[in-house]
Amino acid sequence: MLTAGVDEVGRGSLAGDVFAAAVILDPKKVIHGLKDSKKLSERHRAELDQEIKNSALSFAIAKASVKEIDSINILQASLLAMARAVHNLNVGPSLVLVDGNHLPAWDYSSKSIIKGDTKIPEIAAASIIAKVSRDAEMVQMDPIYPEYGFFRNKGYPTKLHLEALNKFGPCAIHRRSFAPISELLR
Repeated sequence: MLTAGVDEVGRGSLAGDVFAAAVILDPKKVIHGLKDSKKLSERHRAELDQEIKNSALSFAIAKASVKEIDSINILQASLLAMARAVHNLNVGPSLVLVDGNHLPAWDYSSKSIIKGDTKIPEIAAASIIAKVSRDAEMVQMDPIYPEYGFFRNKGYPTKLHLEALNKFGPCAIHRRSFAPISELLR
């Protein structure tokens, strides 16, 4: 039975796309140290990211854009990114385990698992590669929008990010439907 783990990254960010990943691990290639991506150092995440990509039977990374987030809301955009990731796997899973308490609308046999990234290796692996990909995209946005500190905050509402929003207003990759951005636009 091929089990895919799925997780998303970036729901709480004020800027940038929401990413999701789906991973089917190879049972013959055990990866040590898999856990929730937020509990790993950036360096360790990067190492595991490469190991997962090199040894998984299949993996896929997908996203939903800022425009989609603002149009359909962050939950629906997260589910859309998850569905895209699973659909992009080059091997069809017989079971999909999704982190959280919501499932995308799809025909896969699936189960949502609260805190799945701490319990299920496939979900932890998905969490790691989604976070590494999203963080890399936000680092690429830093020189384009240097005043917001995306290199450091990855779009999350840190004190310096909020101060920059108040000073400069939102940029093109800020989520207009999210407070405090929506409040600044009133």
